[in-house]
Amino acid sequence: MNVRLCYASQRNEKNEDLLQDLRDILTEARNFNDLNQICGVLYYADNAFFQCLEGEQELVEGLFEKIKNDQRHHNIKWLCTYSIDKNSFQRWSMKYVQRNTNIESFFLNMGESSFNPIRLDEQNLKFFLDELLITEQTKIIPVKKVGMVNRGVNPF
Repeated sequence: MNVRLCYASQRNEKNEDLLQDLRDILTEARNFNDLNQICGVLYYADNAFFQCLEGEQELVEGLFEKIKNDQRHHNIKWLCTYSIDKNSFQRWSMKYVQRNTNIESFFLNMGESSFNPIRLDEQNLKFFLDELLITEQTKIIPVKKVGMVNRGVNPF
C-alpha cells in the first residue's frame, strides 16, 4: 500500500553551512528514493523544513525513522500518514522548493509571520501540498572546487 507521510522540523543551527546541508540532504534523498521508488518534496525557509514522502508504507515509515535520527534536524513533528491511490510527486525523487512568495502568502493568511509548517493541519495541508506541486523546483548550484591559485593565494 502506498502512503503519503508529511513532517516538519527545524534545522540544526550548529551546522554552519546551510547550502552544504541542503545539497547533502537532497543528494542522499534522491539516491535513496530512486532505489526505493519513493518520491516527494522538500521545502525550506526560515530555519524550518517541511517534507512530504510518498511510496510503499514500510519503506516510507522506515525512511522517516532514519530522518528522526538525522543530526541536521531537530524538533521533528510528524504531521500525517495516509494511504494514497497515486503519488502526486512522481516526477521527482525529491523535488526541492525554497522560499517562495506564494507560500509566504499562504502562511500569512494562516496568521503566521514566517514559514511555520508545524501549524499545518488536515485542512490546510492539502492546499499547501497543492501549492508545492505547482511551484517550480529550485536548483541548487553544485559547489565548485577552487584551487589555491584561483582563490588569490600564492603558494610561494
